Amino acid sequence: MIHNQEHSDLLSRRNLLAASGLAVIGHAVSPRSSAAETMLTEFQQQAGHIDAHVHVWPTVTDQYPLDPAYTAADVVPESFTPEQLLKIAEPEFVRRVLLIQMSFFGFDNSYMLDCIKKRTKQFRGVAIIDHNAADVAEKMTDLRDKGVRGFRLYANAKNVSEWDGNAGIDTMFKTAAKNRQAICLLSDPEVLPAIDGMATKYPTTKIVIDHFSRIGMRGPVDKQDMDNLCKLNRFRKVFVKTSAFYALGEKKAPYTDLLPMIKQLRDAFTANRLMWGSDCPYQVQGGHTYKASLSLIATQADILSELEVKAILGRTADEVFFQD
Repeated sequence: MIHNQEHSDLLSRRNLLAASGLAVIGHAVSPRSSAAETMLTEFQQQAGHIDAHVHVWPTVTDQYPLDPAYTAADVVPESFTPEQLLKIAEPEFVRRVLLIQMSFFGFDNSYMLDCIKKRTKQFRGVAIIDHNAADVAEKMTDLRDKGVRGFRLYANAKNVSEWDGNAGIDTMFKTAAKNRQAICLLSDPEVLPAIDGMATKYPTTKIVIDHFSRIGMRGPVDKQDMDNLCKLNRFRKVFVKTSAFYALGEKKAPYTDLLPMIKQLRDAFTANRLMWGSDCPYQVQGGHTYKASLSLIATQADILSELEVKAILGRTADEVFFQD
């Protein structure tokens, strides 16, 4: 079941946060140069950034009931609302946000949709739906009109093994291409060859790989995993999120140990197919900060040109999720 897998992922994420809780960050992040800082500030003031990966949820109420797979004890932190997010994001010139449906609510996207409705110019969403539902195509189209620009699938080994020949998965990929929506994969490294097969089968469907396909989450970055991810560069509709820095590699700011991964992806895909996301609220727990995540791309990555920084911090996400 999707919910059981996500519950396991949630527990793993908590363990990662707990393990990194003593990390001292904040002012440890220094700008790469005064020229880069000036360039970034000018760009921020003109256009702002897009955070392409944020989860929001309210304090548990009857209005937004939890999925039966979860209890109130699973909801940590107790809430993370758009107001809480914007309080830390707006000072960093993040002006638009892609909301990712939180697993606590299963297929009920109501809270995320309500957030989008209140800020139609600022938010877009990635929903979770039942791919086996008879009306999956109609549901995808209806949600597009409500600001949903993508759909999350949990791409673990068990789930992916059941995709081939599944009518609902086939409908989702085909409808996403027709509607200009994306299929967003929370994938494990071992399923990258299977994702290659899906990209081959559906070449006109936008596929977005979350969090570097979680390479480096369980241990050192594996060369074969990175090679498999970079091989997807031959599909022009495949994009990668450079996100969830708190959970990868050394798991401590300023996260510069992840720069070789970012460089390899930039060289393979170009920056025009990479996008940054914080993965809040998890990025702001356990001693980590929002600024530290943004700064890795904005001021710490000497490997990136000014245009590449702009692409990863906004332009790519704008083209994939915000063009109506």
